[in-house]
Amino acid sequence: MSKLTDVPKRILIGRALRSDRLGETLLPKRVALPVFASDPLSSVAYAPGEVLLVLSVAGLSAYHFSPWIAVAVVVLLFTVVASYRQNVHAYPSGGGDYEVATTNLGPRAGVTVASALLVDYVLTVAVSISAGTENLGSAIPFVVEHKVACAIAAIVLLTLMNLRGVRESGTLFAIPTYVFVAGVFTMIAWGTFRSVVLGDDMRAPTADYEINPEQPGLAGFALIFLLLRAFSSGCAALTGVEAISNGVPAFRKPKSRNAATTLAMMGLLAVTMFCGIIALAGATGVRMAENPATDLFHDGVPLGPDYVQHPVISQVAEAVFGEGSLLFLGLAAATALVLFLAANTAYNGFPLLGSILAQDRYLPRQLHTRGDRLAFSNGIVLLAGAAIVLVWVYGASTTRLIQLYIVGVFVSFTLSQIGMVRHWNRLLATEKQQAARRHMTRSRAINAFGAFFTGLVLVVVLVTKFTHGAWVAMLGMCFFYVLMTAIRRHYDRVSEEIAAPEAPGDDMVRPSRVHSVVLISKIHRPTLRALAYAKLMRSDSLEALSVNVDTAETRALHAEWERRGIEVPLKVLDSPYREVTRPVIEYVKNLRKESPRDVVSVIIPEYVVGHWYEQLLHNQSALRLKGRLLFTPGVMVTSVPYQLQSSEAAKRRARKRADWAAPGSVRRGPAERSKDASPHT
Repeated sequence: MSKLTDVPKRILIGRALRSDRLGETLLPKRVALPVFASDPLSSVAYAPGEVLLVLSVAGLSAYHFSPWIAVAVVVLLFTVVASYRQNVHAYPSGGGDYEVATTNLGPRAGVTVASALLVDYVLTVAVSISAGTENLGSAIPFVVEHKVACAIAAIVLLTLMNLRGVRESGTLFAIPTYVFVAGVFTMIAWGTFRSVVLGDDMRAPTADYEINPEQPGLAGFALIFLLLRAFSSGCAALTGVEAISNGVPAFRKPKSRNAATTLAMMGLLAVTMFCGIIALAGATGVRMAENPATDLFHDGVPLGPDYVQHPVISQVAEAVFGEGSLLFLGLAAATALVLFLAANTAYNGFPLLGSILAQDRYLPRQLHTRGDRLAFSNGIVLLAGAAIVLVWVYGASTTRLIQLYIVGVFVSFTLSQIGMVRHWNRLLATEKQQAARRHMTRSRAINAFGAFFTGLVLVVVLVTKFTHGAWVAMLGMCFFYVLMTAIRRHYDRVSEEIAAPEAPGDDMVRPSRVHSVVLISKIHRPTLRALAYAKLMRSDSLEALSVNVDTAETRALHAEWERRGIEVPLKVLDSPYREVTRPVIEYVKNLRKESPRDVVSVIIPEYVVGHWYEQLLHNQSALRLKGRLLFTPGVMVTSVPYQLQSSEAAKRRARKRADWAAPGSVRRGPAERSKDASPHT
């Protein structure tokens, strides 16, 4: 890329970094927490609301089940965190669930886990950005009116920030994440103090509304099913937990211990915030409904389509801090911002997993390499594109997207924990030291309980959410599984075909002869240069080949050939249908058929122009011929370029641009003095 076209790239993502500076991008725990845990931390902004939305189907009386659902989510979260602490110690290379499943359960299980994680990462971006847009829309009506456009703009901005590199984006994300956590803890502490100590009656803006239940009087199996569905929606608080185990290589040393500590910190913070918001939602009388326009009533009148239902955290903050207060506005802004930035968990997990899968030949190799800023740029762009499509299709609706969510993550949870149980079983079969065996037995028990619990939740999620949209996520997982299997099969087949044999084969045998053919249409400088090059090759036989499309032009070519006395024999192929490509291909194939051990070298003169639009006017026949000849065995294609004046002008422009430095590409500062220079010069 020329310096001129490099300017916008440097402005947007910064100066390119050398490969030996990769160590400078490693993260300390204080930065790794917002980078890898922003998704589970921010999910407390919408997970409590999803629980209440589902319970509202049975009416207000079902709300008293919300604390018990919160307890179940907390137990599950602690179980998953404890299980993944074993993972990061056992598999610190960054493969995470994919590596655990592949190593212990086989390649098919690994590809299944990878498919689930890729779908979950895309959904993480779509859900987080959509939730952030909705939270921001509670304060800014313009955002609600243009929700899809604002969500897509946020994805583009987040993509550019991540293209600048993991450490740089992590530093930008740390402040709003910590502000959000501090704001939620302040809200919980102040709300508890007002309720318990001061005895204040805190009322959410929806506290006086009535809920019209869609299915009143639920009991027995129907009630159990509803509670399980509410629990599965609350499990959205667990999304992103696995990102730390996938991102262990990005931590500073000691990597495993720092990753495990970050996991524990994340779990403790998420549990406290989730339980606090659920408790305050009950204390302040928050009312939520899946269809608020028809199911929420005020003084016996439906609220109607103009009513905008604000998230639970916004309603609780308004009740605790007061409407329009500085703390309320600050928490609303921090919540919206951290929900936008929560997608950063996926921006760090998806490209890294894509790189590992590309290294294992399950995805295109372009995803394995790092970009200018030592980030996996191709994976970042691919993730952004997929998330934008989802946001556009689902109208940036968190409620609609959340139904697709968490299916993939619990597939990876379950298979990963089963794989860890087999991992400990394999180690216990050979370990003799009692202290090490006790540690392994304890770790196996943790992972076994995690496998049972997450497997049970997976069944619950599939049963309760399949018809509500989870089938789309399952379809996406199947698509990725089939795609990655096909890519791996292709790479394996190509690798097998091009592998160098130990014994001498046909590829190592020298051809009997080389038959060179120079394609010409008329005699001009490019043709004479191609003929001179062909003579230099000293082939066993050499001939010029032309196609008779116009009889007058062919007769003129013969006459000019004889007049110049060119020693190379000229052969003309008849083409009654005025085709050029087909007669040449058939002629070359006949040469190969007559002498299979010979090699045919086809030499094509080409113009080199300086502008892209000039390229459209030249070399089209040559491009078609090369494209067809590449599929013909035993044929070598050589292009002999001839530079026109426009290409020389392009080279001069390129030299001028080379002397001009793009912004940020040159470090300013005092020039270093040569060692041989005297101090007086």
